[in-house]
Amino acid sequence: MQKTIAKLADGRELLYFDRDGSPPRADVPDPRPLDPVGSRPELRLDAATGDWVAVAAHRQDRTHRPPADACPLCPSRDGRPTEIPAADYEVAVFENRFPSLAGAAGRCEVVCFTPDHDAGFADLTAERARLVLDAWTERTAALSARPGTAQVYVFENRGAEIGVTLAHPHGQIYALPYVPPRTAKMTAAAAAHRAATGRNLFEDLLAEARGARERLVAAGEHWTAFVPYAARWPYEVHLHPHRRVPDLTALTEAERAEFPRLYLDLLRRFDRLFGLAEPTPYVSAWHQAPVRGGGELALHLELFTVRRAAGKLKYLAGTEAGMEAFMNDVAPETAARRLREAL
Repeated sequence: MQKTIAKLADGRELLYFDRDGSPPRADVPDPRPLDPVGSRPELRLDAATGDWVAVAAHRQDRTHRPPADACPLCPSRDGRPTEIPAADYEVAVFENRFPSLAGAAGRCEVVCFTPDHDAGFADLTAERARLVLDAWTERTAALSARPGTAQVYVFENRGAEIGVTLAHPHGQIYALPYVPPRTAKMTAAAAAHRAATGRNLFEDLLAEARGARERLVAAGEHWTAFVPYAARWPYEVHLHPHRRVPDLTALTEAERAEFPRLYLDLLRRFDRLFGLAEPTPYVSAWHQAPVRGGGELALHLELFTVRRAAGKLKYLAGTEAGMEAFMNDVAPETAARRLREAL
């Protein structure tokens, strides 16, 4: 993989990731007359829960579902400049123009997987998916080294049903200045499990899932995908490497080489799940250990959809939105069986 660094017209950083041998792209300037980014999101502490809340009012003005010919994530072509000045790219990463976090309070980056506006991650080749994995890994290392970063969160939201405002296939990476609530809960659960059993929680969860084949979805030599015993979402799959590691930077070459095949297989199963012409909306979230003090938390990916049946979405009801008490309409064993059959 080769990385080239450029600057956008307002001073934001842009990085191109290409397979070795691709032509350099950093010498293409951004011709747009953009003012320097002046947004300053604010972090506020909810004293009632101890949770941090980002207040980013400037995001009300962000680009919202533009037509394809005005997409800011496509390459710049025919005199139409975009966030990516080059006429083509493989994987591009840049600082978000409308960030939820910025400056000393964190950083938000956009990851464009492909220049093809009408594609999705599931349409990538294994080689391109591997390049995305390598870009995620490089950014995890770089953002973890930033002063003040507590955790690096890599994720993709896909589909209008999820709330995506740009249809072009892309994900995001956040350098969070605090440990978010879900990570804090998992870290506490892992510590309690260690105290009670002397073992690692995530190793035990993986071993239990591999033994309970009714919740198994797919497996390789280095990775296993399964539906968790207490899944919160109608169709939710966790993908774990067999060897416990804290984050993407700790994966071996063999683990990296196998990941694209299994991940693309899962995404394609999700798209076939409901027999619909349109792709399945989903959230794909990498859970990595906090930069400091997260040794018990194991790297894994959680993939879930808000669609519970053809033509039906899973909305957060009052118990879930108000009390964070989830209630699932689909038995995890049924979800796993349907995903196994979705070839």
